[in-house]
Amino acid sequence: MESVLKCFLPVTLIALCSCTSKELHKDNMHDLAEDYVRLVLDIGQYDGDFIDAYYGPDLLAPRETKADTFPSIRFSGACTALEDKWNALDTSTFKDDQHRRHRALAKQLRAVSTKVAMMSGTSFDFDTEARLLYDVEPPHYDTSHFDSLLRSLDKELTGTGPLSERYHAFAKQFIIPVEKLDTVFQIAISEARKRTLKRYDLPSEENFHIEYVTDKAWSGYNYYKGDSYSLIQINTDFPIYIERAIDLACHEGYPGHHVYNALLEKNLVKEKGWIEYSVYPLFSPQSLIAEGSANYGIAVAFPGKERLSFEKNKLYPAAGLNPALAEKYHLIQQLRGRLNYAGNEAARAYLNGKINREQAAQWIEKYLLYEPDRALQRTRFIDKYRSYVINYNLGQDLVAEYIVRQGGTDDQPEKRWLHFEKLLSTPHTASDLQ
Repeated sequence: MESVLKCFLPVTLIALCSCTSKELHKDNMHDLAEDYVRLVLDIGQYDGDFIDAYYGPDLLAPRETKADTFPSIRFSGACTALEDKWNALDTSTFKDDQHRRHRALAKQLRAVSTKVAMMSGTSFDFDTEARLLYDVEPPHYDTSHFDSLLRSLDKELTGTGPLSERYHAFAKQFIIPVEKLDTVFQIAISEARKRTLKRYDLPSEENFHIEYVTDKAWSGYNYYKGDSYSLIQINTDFPIYIERAIDLACHEGYPGHHVYNALLEKNLVKEKGWIEYSVYPLFSPQSLIAEGSANYGIAVAFPGKERLSFEKNKLYPAAGLNPALAEKYHLIQQLRGRLNYAGNEAARAYLNGKINREQAAQWIEKYLLYEPDRALQRTRFIDKYRSYVINYNLGQDLVAEYIVRQGGTDDQPEKRWLHFEKLLSTPHTASDLQ
């Protein structure tokens, strides 16, 4: 996941003048994009989670003291006016990249308008919220689907007692000791970075810093600061298992969030002047691409057996774990990963009022094999980020399917890296990937 910047001073949104469609032309795109940035930053004063990152000019940042209460009528009107003006642009002479830009910001504006409605008290069911915010229709799975997956896992974890107990007993052997956590993570992210830099020409100044934190609803976060620099935080509230080293190194770093933001800044903001990409509203279609690509990027950087080989030969020894068990644990994690959509079903039922927090946690314990405390932490994440959960698994699947359709298959790694970079460097939303 990425960051929320909380350093803005409030501002009054510059009034949006009314224009006829004939007066609107592609040359207006920059001015309207600046209005979008101002609007997003202004709204962000009232929700500390709304702005994930901003590295644009100071002159667009809020300057006035925010109101005591959320000005829902003003923001709703501003959203509608800006959406109308953006959608009324004459696109008849647009080139392909301009059409992509126009479609992407239209979906971003719809999400911003939806978030304003939610901040004003409007409630949406899980699926409607996901569609309006992230431009996607989440799939549905019944319990029989997950029960069949649990049976497959049950066959691999021999012994007596409930499956969850057998799983936790087995998995305890793969916890990274606290005193070795930084060493293991540094090895993982250094390798992920090396593999990415072989393929991508990132800005020479790109860099990152790692911090270990506690009391968070997430396991890792990328605070992108601009100028190709990221602060990566790793949550140590709970034990961190060996597979999370590569997961977090790739997802938060290379070729995940850090690379995604650096390429957007380089290719869209600095080279094209598309100012709207200097601000990242978290609850928007951009997040499906960000989270989905960050998860898919793990397999891009460490395809097939390369991940297992690197973990077994480098990370296990660094963590003081038994490499002889690496293949078995890798298989178990692959089977467990197939249960991932169970988290979406828990969130859907919980947010739609069908189950309470305790029942959601119990579902997560059973179908995601979380420990009780970690399952409750997951419900905290759902409380905070709601339907955002679909961006990780559904986003990953949509990105993977899209890259494969472009020819980026397992036996064509060069094409996979190439089309993955194109995805990270150009405007896309979920509907573009399908």
